[in-house]
Amino acid sequence: MQFKQIVGQAAIKQRLINSVKENRVSHAQLFLGPEGSGSLALAVAYAQYLSCLDKQEDDSCGECSSCRKYQKLTHPDLHFSYPFFAKHKDDTAITFIEQWREAFLSSPYINLDIWRGYLDAENKQANINIAECHQIIKKLSFKPFESDYKVLILWLPEYLDKEGNALLKIIEEPQPNTLFLLVAQNQDQILNTILSRTQLIKVPALGYEDIKSELITHHHQTEHAAAEVAYLSNGNLTDALLMLQQDNKNYHTLFVQWLRLCFGNKGTEIVGFVDQLSKMGRENQKNFLRYGISFIRECCLLIAGAGELVHLPAAELETAQKLSAIMNISMNNAIITELEKAHYHVERNANPKILFLDVSLQIISFLKLKTSPQGNQYIAN
Repeated sequence: MQFKQIVGQAAIKQRLINSVKENRVSHAQLFLGPEGSGSLALAVAYAQYLSCLDKQEDDSCGECSSCRKYQKLTHPDLHFSYPFFAKHKDDTAITFIEQWREAFLSSPYINLDIWRGYLDAENKQANINIAECHQIIKKLSFKPFESDYKVLILWLPEYLDKEGNALLKIIEEPQPNTLFLLVAQNQDQILNTILSRTQLIKVPALGYEDIKSELITHHHQTEHAAAEVAYLSNGNLTDALLMLQQDNKNYHTLFVQWLRLCFGNKGTEIVGFVDQLSKMGRENQKNFLRYGISFIRECCLLIAGAGELVHLPAAELETAQKLSAIMNISMNNAIITELEKAHYHVERNANPKILFLDVSLQIISFLKLKTSPQGNQYIAN
């Protein structure tokens, strides 16, 4: 993995490169970033750069023997640890290393759901068990074999339970030239004893333009399609790539049509529209609702006079401006709440016809009958 293969994150890349050039490589580092930000890919690229035999000004060479092994994740001084679904108490990450290599090389922007698909997870819970902790200690007790550094990348340390305290000594007092890279998404779920022993590197969510450019350049999307997916992904490239695998739906047209039917209180047409939504499939239904939530939030910004913060394509912006003229923030907040509830229930396999009909009736009451709930969570226009 080279830095140039990672979308965006220019400042983080430069910071990592400078730490190597200036010989300021901390032995324990925590890459903390939301899903889809590229934090795991950054950790692998950083390890490859450290081990490269012909470092370039801003990246590893990609051609030396070390880089070639890193690109296949087979370098003898590169080790991984990650959550898995153990069938036996002595299972460790090594048991699933072939699946891990296949999963990461297919997409460095992997998440736990994608990883689950490579394993026979059944109904088991993912975790990093005590046997894996002992295996980590064993791996890191030896000197590097080929490279200057022995590197262990621990993905999602949030799945370390109290067994993770077994790693404290090896993290605090590692062997010389041993690098411990943790890649996490939720700081609050990491053991404080581990957190306090690492240098924090915050990886921000990707920008709208970064994702849009990536989809156009490397995934052959039209500008309009890329703009819609980038907007819907909310900085999560993993989500954006998953959306490309689903049926192409024009969520904007569908959502605005739904609002117009509700505003017009057209009961018979709404029933037909709900039937259409129920046949979209669960993932497309979730994306449709997520688009609606994001779109209504943009309308709130327009109503509040913060149009400079709105990032909508021209056609969608025009529609949002028209809707904002007949809606207020109280209505919008009420609709957002209903859409968020619907998203929650779709994830849990609610009957889509009943669900979307109920949400439609709620939206009618907000738009047509102006019965949005009152309370501190709703701000009057």
